[in-house]
Amino acid sequence: MNLKGFRIKRGWMIVFAVLLAFVFSGCSLLNFFKKSELPKATPEGLYSRASVEFRDGNYRKAQEYFTRLKEEYPLHELAILAEIGIADAYFSDKNYVEAESSYSDFVSLHPDNENVPYAIYQKGMCHYNQIGAIDRDMTEALLAKREWETLIARYPESKFRTMAEKMLKDVKQKLAEREFYVGKFYFNQKKYQAALARFEKIASDYANVGLDYKVEYYIKETKDKIAAEEKKKQEKEAKSSKSKK
Repeated sequence: MNLKGFRIKRGWMIVFAVLLAFVFSGCSLLNFFKKSELPKATPEGLYSRASVEFRDGNYRKAQEYFTRLKEEYPLHELAILAEIGIADAYFSDKNYVEAESSYSDFVSLHPDNENVPYAIYQKGMCHYNQIGAIDRDMTEALLAKREWETLIARYPESKFRTMAEKMLKDVKQKLAEREFYVGKFYFNQKKYQAALARFEKIASDYANVGLDYKVEYYIKETKDKIAAEEKKKQEKEAKSSKSKK
């Protein structure tokens, strides 16, 4: 074998050794070259892919792409929309605690952004969707009420104001029904002063939500019960005083 032939053979041996190395390492040359040639995703590409995943109901995958966009291109205009996208993905996946936190972060970080009214509205919806049964704690209802009242007061021209007003009336009705439930319980237990306080609170704080006539009736009935008890008490005291004489 001449020197030239030896060099050619040795060259093929090196190529073969490299191929074996890729095979035994669990890699393929095809994947290697694909990875080497894969361009870095653009902000538009990441946002588009996230939107497709979101539309298809793959909320966790959507979050991944929105998060990549936010982290890889923090100064791009789409990064702000990605933050809303992350919150929306949490919300659509019914992870209301994380969603509320994400919307709150958005409002804090971008107080002048045009999407703030939407974020505040969604914060209210996060709390609204966590409201329990009428006999449970109403903290989430009160928090939802606070968010929508804030939106209405700060952004009266926002298109989300009408939606907030509608939801505010709904949540006020739930709060009124809760007060009525407790008031009726006290009434049935003949604790009329406590019942009256609940009924009067509904009349003052939750007027025009659908309970007006019912509350008016129970306020009158409760006052009559209190008056009857007071009269009975006075008659008893007078009788007792008379008997002592």
